[in-house]
Amino acid sequence: MATAHAAQRRPAVLGDLLPGALARDTALVLGAAVITGIAAQIAVPLPGTPVPVTGQTFAVLLAGAALGPGRAALGMLVYLLAGLAGVPWFTDGASGAGFASFGYILGFIVAGAAVGHLARRGGDRTPLRTVATMLAGTAIMYAAGVPYLMAYLHVDLATALDLGVTPFLAGDALKVLLAAGLLPAAWKLTGAARR
Repeated sequence: MATAHAAQRRPAVLGDLLPGALARDTALVLGAAVITGIAAQIAVPLPGTPVPVTGQTFAVLLAGAALGPGRAALGMLVYLLAGLAGVPWFTDGASGAGFASFGYILGFIVAGAAVGHLARRGGDRTPLRTVATMLAGTAIMYAAGVPYLMAYLHVDLATALDLGVTPFLAGDALKVLLAAGLLPAAWKLTGAARR
């Protein structure tokens, strides 16, 4: 019984290392939304596609791993709802839903939750497990973004993949590798890593 109770006190994700549950969770959720909005302004347009390269996806992956499924999903939901309500923090200061990459934003909620779920089970403790976790989150964002892109542009699946996936594979691979270095290192620095 004491062992089970002690195991529950171990941090499941990096965000659990901070004290003060309600204030901490509120700050983390709002912080995830704001950081994602800031990361959206780091945007590089690519020729031949209406979808730019942004820092958003990296922010979503890190939020999922650092905050866990509930807080990450809530953070992305706050990001989405505030943007729909007019906060100009989607890419290039956009708001609302009338742009080609909006489907990826819808996917942020599920991706954040999925990455958080995997991280809670140790999916961010080693570089190899982190790569698998981040690839799963990235695939979820693509799975939401591509169908929306198809509908928005009135194109077939092959064209949507050419416009909304292929140009981003190298950059997303770099983001995954960066996360694979950062997250296990963060756990080691805190001294709270568990296998």
